[in-house]
Amino acid sequence: MEPRNFKLKGAVAVFAAVSCGALAAISPAIAQSAADADAEVAVPETTELDRDAEEALLLNRLAAADPAEALRVDRELQALWRKSGSAAMDLLFSRAREALEEEDLRAAIEHLTALTDHAPDFAEGWHARATAYYRADLYGPAVADLERALALNPNNYRAIYGLGTILETFGDEQRAYEAYLRAQAIHPHFEDVGEALERLGPDVAGTSL
Repeated sequence: MEPRNFKLKGAVAVFAAVSCGALAAISPAIAQSAADADAEVAVPETTELDRDAEEALLLNRLAAADPAEALRVDRELQALWRKSGSAAMDLLFSRAREALEEEDLRAAIEHLTALTDHAPDFAEGWHARATAYYRADLYGPAVADLERALALNPNNYRAIYGLGTILETFGDEQRAYEAYLRAQAIHPHFEDVGEALERLGPDVAGTSL
């Protein structure tokens, strides 16, 4: 287990770089199956330009949406961000999410480690592995993976929220509040963020952000 007293050094878009611990070992069988399957990569349904345009449109809609519309746009954004462009990588991601739902954290981390090795530019792979690490109380690796996820997708308000949650856990309320504000600026109706800002507001109100 990663010790809990790791040193935070900040995070991408809000803080800068972070410390990280040792990464979980990849299951050889999973890694090999990913390598074999990757030879059968499907042609992406849309071009990268189309994807970027769709993301920009959805983010603009999210910023201006009412609460009901924001829920729909959030689902569309999550669906878009979960498309890796590879059938093999999508399969690994699906298996990892199933393992997370079953609280099989070891299997989830193994699948996601294989995924991030084979698709290092797929932001959601890093975000998902950060979630698995966080649930396993491996906070150092979780923050490191959030850094990678946000370097690839700085608009991922859920990853920003996750970063704020970890910072708040370690008593860095100032920077946690900054992270929550950043997430809220992208998704104004993100309920968890609103609750976090309400919770921390009295303690950081009046301080320089």
